[in-house]
Amino acid sequence: MAETSDLPLADAELAAFIEAGRRNPGPPARAVGAAELRRAQQLRVEARPPGPEIAWVGDLTVGSTDVRTRLYRPSAATQPLVVFLHGGMWTIGDLESHDRACRRLALKTDTAVLSVDFRRAPEHPWPAAVDDCVDVIRWAVTSGGSNAGIGGPTVVMGDSSGGNLAALACLRLRDEGGPLPAAQILLYPNTDLTLSYPSVRTNATGWGLNADDVAWGAEQWVPDPARRADPDVSPVFAANLGGLPPAVVVTAEHDPLRDEGDAYAARLAAADVPVTHRREAGMVHGFLTLDTISPAAAAAGDRVFADVADLVARLR
Repeated sequence: MAETSDLPLADAELAAFIEAGRRNPGPPARAVGAAELRRAQQLRVEARPPGPEIAWVGDLTVGSTDVRTRLYRPSAATQPLVVFLHGGMWTIGDLESHDRACRRLALKTDTAVLSVDFRRAPEHPWPAAVDDCVDVIRWAVTSGGSNAGIGGPTVVMGDSSGGNLAALACLRLRDEGGPLPAAQILLYPNTDLTLSYPSVRTNATGWGLNADDVAWGAEQWVPDPARRADPDVSPVFAANLGGLPPAVVVTAEHDPLRDEGDAYAARLAAADVPVTHRREAGMVHGFLTLDTISPAAAAAGDRVFADVADLVARLR
């Protein structure tokens, strides 16, 4: 069987994007730090084409701790609600970095989307981000969300480190007696902050996300190395995954995080949690925000949106 590095990318545009990154990889995250990474991301977002027009978009603070969020309403439909948790190694990423993705998600599913501006490391290490996400989900599925004209059945969705937060929020809500979201959608999630799965080594560099940058992000969010193996940080190590919401887990072939995402999907299924699991062949980490670069990445995102639409249809 060929090594992952010998396998083709999904289209020529994605191959050109990855090759450009290999020729000019830029400095590693640990060499520049969070502030510079955020500035660089802001420039990338500003250079990206704007997202599609949507009926109503507005920022609001929600929950018992006044977490900043952005609500997208594509139509009069307000239920179910997708609570979206952005990726970015727990240190970068914000409402703007995933604004285009959330607009596409809302329009393609005709569902309200609430994007969460949770606190980031290193200024706010674990468990601050989990606390914020749990607070927002609780608000959304109880009277707070209803009073704001949204709420009801709630799907939690996250990409990369946001997928980690979505999984951790579901575990905590289960352990604390709820309320649980109706489903969880995890896109190429971090589930093992010890970085022990093989794809962290076989896909370590040259595929857009470098394993050492993931390690740096984990260090910022969870400074104590011993704690990174705890299930309240690395959900793949949870002793019991029973009683969690139905899940969609999507991983990418050329991704350092591929194997830990695949493993989490398998463990959920073994615990009798209904799981839809798909590994996107020829795809890289972060494809949800690569739709303007690669038609294949856009198509992979559309398949995720179809998963969401199917869930939403069953919840209405």
